[in-house]
Amino acid sequence: MYKKSFGLTSSPFSPHPDPRFLFLTPHIEEALDCLTYGILSRDGFVLVTGEVGTGKTTIVNTLLRWLRGRQMPTSFVFNSRLDADQFLEFMMADFGISCEGRSKSQLLLCLNQWLLARYRAGQTPVLIVDEAQNLSAEALEEVRLLTNLETGTEKLLQIVLVGQPELEYKLKRPELRQLLQRITLRVKTHRLTQEETAKYIEQRLHIAGANGRRIFQPEAVPSIHEYSRGIPRLVNLICHHSLVSAFANRQESVSPEIVERVAGEFELPGPVSSALVSDTRCDNMDLQQAIRLLADVADKLHRSRQHLLEERKTFL
Repeated sequence: MYKKSFGLTSSPFSPHPDPRFLFLTPHIEEALDCLTYGILSRDGFVLVTGEVGTGKTTIVNTLLRWLRGRQMPTSFVFNSRLDADQFLEFMMADFGISCEGRSKSQLLLCLNQWLLARYRAGQTPVLIVDEAQNLSAEALEEVRLLTNLETGTEKLLQIVLVGQPELEYKLKRPELRQLLQRITLRVKTHRLTQEETAKYIEQRLHIAGANGRRIFQPEAVPSIHEYSRGIPRLVNLICHHSLVSAFANRQESVSPEIVERVAGEFELPGPVSSALVSDTRCDNMDLQQAIRLLADVADKLHRSRQHLLEERKTFL
């Protein structure tokens, strides 16, 4: 709708994870390097975690394109709300493995024979499980058992588990400790810094056909970063609707006022809320840190209440 008005050839802030728009921060480059290394070295398990909207799916799509370019067999399990048997059936169907029998033992036998054939052909089959935090403990145990399919020296199947931070907590359960011990590489996605947010917006506009025209006013970019908290998905949301708003109001560029109005419409927390989140360091907080923080806050509230009570007694 606004493309022609701003001299663009495509939508720069589409919500779809298009690998063309992959923004290579140092963290993203490290993530892709770890993923390709882990797969090529047949390490077995790779874990990818990150907050919602920080680019996990874009990384997965980039990895899938790389794997298919090298003609590596892939299975992408995007529906993680499956029980153990459904998971196995879905994976084999996605790999294109046919099996006459339907019992679990027959399916595993067919899978093992297929993996050995791929190994002899010099291929490395890769299983990618998205939103893996939704898998039941039974399904995750089924995934672990798949790594028992191996030669004397190498794993026959490479597995990439992708999920939100809750996946890390789930893997710490006692019944999943064997799976946790088999993870050889860990990758994390991160929020963008303000400088990275500015470059992210600039790169997406350039890929979408921008010819150097200033579409976002310089003062608007810090506001976009504050309201998005550096989460790429929210950056896309704010930028897309800011362009729509600027177009509808016949403005030649996106101003900070437009960004604030869009953020208000989507009820995004403002700079003060973001600063509080940053001060409490919630991004990298584990459960024990969270408990300690809550205990500290409760203690401060208790002391404040006691202080107020003492002042009240003095006043009375």
